[in-house]
Amino acid sequence: MQNKGLVKLFAILFGLVSIYQLSFTFKANSIDESAAVYANGDEVKERKYLDSLANMDVYNLGIAKYTYSEVKENSMNLGLDLKGGVSVILQVSVKDILKGLANYSKNPEFNQALDNASEMQKTSQNDFVADFFIAFDEIKGDTRLASPEIFYTRSLDGEIDGSMTDTEVKSIIERKIDESIVSAFEVLRKRIDEFGVTSPTIQRLGSSGRILVELPGVKDKERALKLLQSTAQLEFWDVYKRDMFGQFLFDANTLLKESEAPKEEELAEQAEPQDSDDSEDSAIEDLLGADPDSTKTEVNPLRDLLFQSQNTAAIAMVNINDKDKVLEYLSMPQVRSLLPSDLRFVKFAFGKPAKDSEIVELYALDGNRDNVPQLSGAVVTDARQEYDPMGKPTVSMVMNSKGAKIWEEMTGNAFSQGSHIAIVLDNVVYSAPTVSTGPISGGNSSISGQFTLNEATDLANVLRAGKLPASADIVQGEVVGPSLGQEAIESGKMSFLIALAVVLIWMFLYYGKAGLFADIAMLFNLLLIFGVLSGLGAVLTLPGIAGIVLTIGMSVDANVLIFERIREEIAKGKDLKASINDGFSNALSSILDANITTGLTALILFIFGTGPIKGFATTLIIGIATSLFTAIFITRLFVDWYANKNGNLDFSTAITKNLFRNININFLKKRKIAYIVSTVAILISLGSLFTNGLDQGVDFVGGRTYQVRFANDVSANEISEKLSEAFGSAEAKTFGDANQLKITTKYKVNETDNAVDEEIRSTLFEELQPFLGSLTYDEFISDDQNKTIGLMKYYKVSPTIADDIKTSSIWAILGSLIVVFLYILVRFKRWQFSLGAVAAVFHDVLILLGIFSLTHKYMPFSMEIDQAFIAAILTVIGYSLNDTVVVFDRIREFFNEHSAWPFNKVINVSLSSTLSRTLNTSLTTLVVLLSIFVFGGDSIRGFMFALIVGVVVGTYSSLFIATPLMYDAVKKGDAANSLKEKEKVEEAEVV
Repeated sequence: MQNKGLVKLFAILFGLVSIYQLSFTFKANSIDESAAVYANGDEVKERKYLDSLANMDVYNLGIAKYTYSEVKENSMNLGLDLKGGVSVILQVSVKDILKGLANYSKNPEFNQALDNASEMQKTSQNDFVADFFIAFDEIKGDTRLASPEIFYTRSLDGEIDGSMTDTEVKSIIERKIDESIVSAFEVLRKRIDEFGVTSPTIQRLGSSGRILVELPGVKDKERALKLLQSTAQLEFWDVYKRDMFGQFLFDANTLLKESEAPKEEELAEQAEPQDSDDSEDSAIEDLLGADPDSTKTEVNPLRDLLFQSQNTAAIAMVNINDKDKVLEYLSMPQVRSLLPSDLRFVKFAFGKPAKDSEIVELYALDGNRDNVPQLSGAVVTDARQEYDPMGKPTVSMVMNSKGAKIWEEMTGNAFSQGSHIAIVLDNVVYSAPTVSTGPISGGNSSISGQFTLNEATDLANVLRAGKLPASADIVQGEVVGPSLGQEAIESGKMSFLIALAVVLIWMFLYYGKAGLFADIAMLFNLLLIFGVLSGLGAVLTLPGIAGIVLTIGMSVDANVLIFERIREEIAKGKDLKASINDGFSNALSSILDANITTGLTALILFIFGTGPIKGFATTLIIGIATSLFTAIFITRLFVDWYANKNGNLDFSTAITKNLFRNININFLKKRKIAYIVSTVAILISLGSLFTNGLDQGVDFVGGRTYQVRFANDVSANEISEKLSEAFGSAEAKTFGDANQLKITTKYKVNETDNAVDEEIRSTLFEELQPFLGSLTYDEFISDDQNKTIGLMKYYKVSPTIADDIKTSSIWAILGSLIVVFLYILVRFKRWQFSLGAVAAVFHDVLILLGIFSLTHKYMPFSMEIDQAFIAAILTVIGYSLNDTVVVFDRIREFFNEHSAWPFNKVINVSLSSTLSRTLNTSLTTLVVLLSIFVFGGDSIRGFMFALIVGVVVGTYSSLFIATPLMYDAVKKGDAANSLKEKEKVEEAEVV
């Protein structure tokens, strides 16, 4: 191998960086454990302890010191299933939606009904829209909802006309509100995806406009909550010049002084009098140039709150704490009456404060009668975070044709008049630039304004995802515990370590010292995977672990391929160094083809997938890259070093030296039996899927969620198991303190009558009674807001995996298979190879689904179809492709080397020669899965069972489905002509 020095350098650097990244995780865990010991179960005490360390240096690396906050920021993120996260319930303002649908009507009955509905909501159990209709009916008089002043507007033209009754309009408005909430749901999901949170949970809670969002591994909670709540109302306004407001501000201050005269006299008695300058110019200069820290003897209500700005676009500067007071003054009718007639519709707005600044700028925007901007953010079609010439973060925007035309007109006017254009987001002026180069055509622009990199990135993401149709307020926020349960996580860790130890021992026993080198490379591979995940800030979830398990299998597979090829070269009589060179060289093609096909699948899934699919794809992409590096280069370094040092290296042990040698199985002769077996299995699977269906979990069908508080701390895992027996399926996770659980079940999810709700609450109480002390059922379900234990809240939840996510997932999988089909076509030059590989994938997935459909009622563990199951399906696809492509690569090699052989002999010898590798890889992967299945706890047994079935079926299909199908297609297809001469020998004559 050439460039060994460079490989060593990269290996050392990658290893050190990974250790550096992971060291933060170990340090954070160490501090958290110390805090837990110190608090001795008192969560408040533990939280205070950790808060006290937030800004203290707790980690000294010599070259740098890190506070606890920085250590947590750089540590590994774990998902909701492994670590928990932040749970937030957002209330989308139905009131805002109604206002928007009515085009912000000034109708008094409409607005009074909105206010009355808001008051009714404090005690009502109805949705806001229901209370609005009740309130409107009480005061409407002759006013109708379909009047032009309310809902018979341009935006609803074609859906509502003036002849409709209120009953007809109500049904339309309810539908439009539901559509708006769905729109808000989609906007929030897109924002979360852009934010980079892997495997979040986002669900609608009934039809109330409430949306549950759970964010795993989020460290900057304030940033995340701001991202969720921002309406992203982007607006572009013309800005009035400062000199147009000097007289107005002077007059306003005088008016306010007169209205507050008694207060002034009272204060004046306590201060030394000072001569005042009554000239207009001097007063304006004092007003805008006053020092906010200077001592004053005369009280000026407005002047004392304003001082001069260096920004020519702003009319004044204001202390952040005085913003509301200034706006209150400027909004007074008597103050606004002082505005000149041409400034009657001015809109006052504040700028975005600079970091660590207590001062904001006050702007006067060119308003109008309807108080709408000259241009809105609805015209923005794309947004990206970029940098200005000074290296400061900005946000670039692209507008549609309509927006581009208005933007060109606005910038042209600003250029000719020497004025500014304010870029306003959620009523905050982010920047107010001048236009110095003439009208801007094409609809391209940018936003600047004291952004941090995160702020610019979030703003671009929010604009790209779209604005919320209404404001979204956080009505509840809690820290939730892991959904898998702490006991399951601990047992899962132990089972993974056991499985890994067994694989390492097996490789050593099978390949001797060479197996030990492969073990070192595999451990280094795991170090790199976790180091990269930590460095990227990715969130590790159960689907992500599935990707790592597949990666371990591929890492082992690459080393097995190399060692088997070296053994073949040694068997041919070549010396050790030549065998090593040829072995690595000959195995490279198979390794690359197998990893590239799986990598292409992962890439498509990452680009187009969401939630668990993206999490799985992330770890798989990282794992493929690191596995290739460690198998091809790191293993080679150790092998070459030992061979050069000792001159001898066996790639087997005494037991395994002749294992799987001289195998010659006629696989093709057995293909008809395999076809029959597979056809029967697929037909049974399809029949069961159409009749029994699948046991779909809450992720797919929704359910009911109950927030229950207990007198003492409880085990979420114990409660989950107990309730699963009663309801057939239930999940409990810690919600806030350890004595509070959030319990979700899909039991009778499609039945909505009160009797079912009562049945579930009653069963819930009976099962939980041992943990509730002497609490009665009536006390358990009571609406008493002051109760400390019992059923605190209840709501229905929609599926986590919405229909559009299902659709996008299916298209992502199909798209990845198309890409794989094309890649195999290019590499193997025959469409029959592509057909065999893709057919095997469909075969494996259908049988896996069929087994789950047939057995979910009888297995002693849960076999629900949830987000983790999607990851299992993807793992099966990746494993099946990897296995099949390795076999195809050997067929291609023998086809080129032995041109005189009949094609069926090429295939049988190829399959026989790769059998050692196939069984080795399958067995080592199965060892990992079986260990986790046996020792990993009930909550992940269904997931592991799916992977086990997938590996077994995938191994079978690569030998008996993919290759025979390819053979039969070649035999009868277009490629048969090139093989005609080789098909003269009958199958029975194959040796």
